[in-house]
Amino acid sequence: MDRTAQISTFTKLQIGIIMLRYIFKVNNPKGVIGLNRRNIEFIYPHNQRKYYNLADDKVKSKMILHENNIACARTYAIIDRISQIKSKWSELQNQQSLVIKPARGCGGEGIKILKKGEDGQWQSSGRNITDNQIFQHITSIISGLFSMASNDVCLIEECIVPHSFFAEIYDEGVPDFRIITLKGKPLMAMLRMPTSKSDGKANLHQKGVGIGVNMKYGTLTQVFDGKNYSNHHPDNTARVNGKKIPYWFTMVQLAKKTAKAFPLEYLGIDLVIDKVKGPQIMEVNVRPGLGIQLVNKCGLQSTLS
Repeated sequence: MDRTAQISTFTKLQIGIIMLRYIFKVNNPKGVIGLNRRNIEFIYPHNQRKYYNLADDKVKSKMILHENNIACARTYAIIDRISQIKSKWSELQNQQSLVIKPARGCGGEGIKILKKGEDGQWQSSGRNITDNQIFQHITSIISGLFSMASNDVCLIEECIVPHSFFAEIYDEGVPDFRIITLKGKPLMAMLRMPTSKSDGKANLHQKGVGIGVNMKYGTLTQVFDGKNYSNHHPDNTARVNGKKIPYWFTMVQLAKKTAKAFPLEYLGIDLVIDKVKGPQIMEVNVRPGLGIQLVNKCGLQSTLS
């Protein structure tokens, strides 16, 4: 993500937080936090900068997850040099699906999901993609195009097959749950879902939607599309309010185990439910966004009381 896009995202979040205070007439401004308060009260006191890279770098994160036997997608390949691309790619041709992502990417940028069609040709978003196009994408990742860095590493891993629970809400892309933890305690959670406008991405700033979670009962609440609230996904009229989340309490325990494995006290932990393997950790974030407050109609500060 370039600097302009990053600033734009931050601005939208700040505007959203102002909207939340207005709409719900929050009497205690400490309940809903902005970027400055998040940094000063949550990130700086609880996350030492020397450990940021363990969360920012997906390859290093995966190593920690594997070492601690924490359920996550299998790692197929790690490519850190352009000269490795063709040989590493040739070793993956027996796979029927996989995910290509930058190790230090942010906001879902640079992630490409590939699946083989009936003719054995690789496809991305339902369209055929050639080996040369794949090589170009991996080259862009290694060159740092998606990571705000001079170079990066390409991570290729198992493609999670979402549990049928997600298809009941929307059956495209890969949705995920985000759980915010502080000192190993889960504070707040949401379900991030792709939409017909988000090209399979679940990120809120890429036209995905957030669905609030009642953490005590493991049920869904309202849907937030960045502007408005509703009781259903924008591409499905079925109500989600009160919908039971499968494996919810298993996911809470998995988030706690993940938080314990990292030397970082304030984290955004992303999980998905695989149709066969159950809950899996997708990634860990050291600077989780603030949109989760809008989704849940609740400020992070209020979860500490």
